[in-house]
Amino acid sequence: MKRLLFLSIVLLSTISHAQPDLIKYVRPLIGTEKMGHTYPGATVPFGALQLSPETDTIPYEKNGKYNPDVYKYCAGYRYEDKSIVGFSHTHFSGTGHSDLGDILIMPTIGTLQLNPGTADNTKSGYRSAFSHSNEIAQAGYYKVKLDDDNILAELTTSTRVGMHQYTFPASEQSHIILDLISGIYNYEGKTVYAYVRVINDSLLTGYRQSSGWGRTRTVYFAIAFSKACFQYGQANYDGKQMYRGFWGKFDQKNNFPEIAGKKIRLHVDFKTKENEKIKIKVALSPVSQHNALENMQSEIPDWDFEKVKTQAQTLWNKELNKLVIEAPEDTKVNFYTAMYHTFINPTVYMDVNGEYKGLDQDVHKADGFTNYSTFSLWDTYRALHPFFNLIQPARNNDMVQSMMMHYKQSALHMLPIWSHYANDNWCMSGYHAVSVIADAIIKDVYKGNANEALNACIETADHRSYEGIGTYMDGGFIPAESSGISVSNTLEYAYDDWCIAQLAKKLNRMDIYDRFIKRSTNWQNNFNPANGFMQAKLINGSFKKEFDPLSTNGQGFIEGNSWNYSFFVPQDPKALMQKMGGEAKFVARLDSLFSMRLSDSFFAETEDITREGIIGGYVHGNEPAHHVAYFYNYTNQAYKTQAQIRNILKLQYKPTPDGLGGNDDCGQMSAWYIFSALGFYPVAPGSGQYALGSPIITSATIHLENGKTFNIEVKNQSDKNCYIQKVLFNGNPLEGLFIEHSDISGGANLTFLMGAKPKK
Repeated sequence: MKRLLFLSIVLLSTISHAQPDLIKYVRPLIGTEKMGHTYPGATVPFGALQLSPETDTIPYEKNGKYNPDVYKYCAGYRYEDKSIVGFSHTHFSGTGHSDLGDILIMPTIGTLQLNPGTADNTKSGYRSAFSHSNEIAQAGYYKVKLDDDNILAELTTSTRVGMHQYTFPASEQSHIILDLISGIYNYEGKTVYAYVRVINDSLLTGYRQSSGWGRTRTVYFAIAFSKACFQYGQANYDGKQMYRGFWGKFDQKNNFPEIAGKKIRLHVDFKTKENEKIKIKVALSPVSQHNALENMQSEIPDWDFEKVKTQAQTLWNKELNKLVIEAPEDTKVNFYTAMYHTFINPTVYMDVNGEYKGLDQDVHKADGFTNYSTFSLWDTYRALHPFFNLIQPARNNDMVQSMMMHYKQSALHMLPIWSHYANDNWCMSGYHAVSVIADAIIKDVYKGNANEALNACIETADHRSYEGIGTYMDGGFIPAESSGISVSNTLEYAYDDWCIAQLAKKLNRMDIYDRFIKRSTNWQNNFNPANGFMQAKLINGSFKKEFDPLSTNGQGFIEGNSWNYSFFVPQDPKALMQKMGGEAKFVARLDSLFSMRLSDSFFAETEDITREGIIGGYVHGNEPAHHVAYFYNYTNQAYKTQAQIRNILKLQYKPTPDGLGGNDDCGQMSAWYIFSALGFYPVAPGSGQYALGSPIITSATIHLENGKTFNIEVKNQSDKNCYIQKVLFNGNPLEGLFIEHSDISGGANLTFLMGAKPKK
């Protein structure tokens, strides 16, 4: 009887603590069409490996010029395509530029073909036609039927190992193609060198070096097959070389165990029975072939595909359950797909033994932290890293530690700008690692040496030779003659300088505070009081005469226009308001931004901006104005923030393949959605403050890492009731429309009472 009672208690305990199945709401296909640039394949949270299909072989260069069609393939996958070229193991999620697409694998049958063929004739190569009706994409799992050869492809992963499962028809000529030429944003010469060593009839190791967005990138791999092959071979497309050594003594095309070259494709051949499954494990390493093998043996030691799939989906469900909401079905789909996107990047960049390749191209070992890469900081400082400070503080602590290691290994002694795979690709503007670091320290998330981190921020911000910093320091602005993005750089530097000042203040280094709080006002130097816009300035201090506030071309801004960038003073909206003529004029300017009609001609030369991502003149599909809808909170017309937030949530996020109004940019668009759906947003990371908006959930429970919970309840929730009538914090009326990070991290209850009419 006691045993039965004990079992009953255990069973009840298990049931009461069972986590909701939230991965059913995740739709990896959202954002795969048009501007989303996400991929639908398999990965685990923050995984080093992203196993996903490629749907074409669009080159970066065409007739000696940039090929604009390649932009559609930043993630490798295009929803509207009708064929799959193969499955590669590394991808960016939602970026506006690209790289990766390493180690492409494709199963085929019949006559061996080692070229990918063309989209209009899939049988001209190893690619295959496919249909979305035979495609399943879930968190941690991808499945598709390859129609041309009647092969069922299934993919899943661990952190560093991808697992393929291909169900073949009966064939005497079944092949696995390994393409080491293929890559995303590919061009002649991008693959510097590739090497493959055949260990035995079911195991290969090797590496691939490439030079692209990351100019010194090497990926090591180990590939194991569940079945021994009966033969293998390769084709080398290097062309004529002046010197080829004495390798001609061997037949290197067939069954030769050491393969090397700039352009090589391999085939591994099998004989298969009807519905026979051939499984493949592909492990990656930033350090060595040996480490890749160790990663494989540690993470996926056996051949149980379903076990690996279950483990991957269990990991996803665990992460998603950190934030449990109640809301209508479509909102849940949008919300948990957004959470899925926020937990893809940054990516783990170290082996199971802790080793990783540093920015100095040497091997390092992470001591007491997980090393991360893929820092798209121009995007992610705004909402993604603040979201991590709330929901993933331990990981964000490690991410800041990774940035500090980057700084120490950098030949320029700078924090990362946009880094991946032991490279800084220097993309975009600002030095926004300082925002991430300051926000993490101010919110007591970073556990490292805060003063050392501040010193790294200062050295980065004082690097005179980097993109106009010297002239910015000397004159307070960057002249138009020296930079095509002079205004946006000045504005972004000023915000970053404010972050440094806040960090210095927390650490009581008031001399640093005084210097950088002064620098943070430099945005005023590009504000033209004659027209009320941010405008490019010439070396002589006069404003550039050729000025169009609607144009994105030649006006001194990166991926935006003056209408949007003129509000880029998140650190001091009150001062900006006064510059614009006071509260009434400030509100009128905001109203105009959201209500004007922006002609297509004004963004025709900016591929990152499309009609889908625009509301009035407000460009939500790109990041610079993500905080602007919350600016009404600093006026006496805060209800307009609530209306605009609801409008943006409705128009820019939909549960469809084209459901994102712009590039997700490594999770920034999705992080904006999560914060705004919950009802608050970090307008100025580094302040510790959140502005309230208009939640679209009914309730939410945030399970904090410290064991406490932050609970949100929304009463009278409906599409019509978008206006806040009252806010209660722990049952008491909240004065104002702002809350602090410490209010959340300590655990609390936040209640919104909503209505159909503005509470003016």
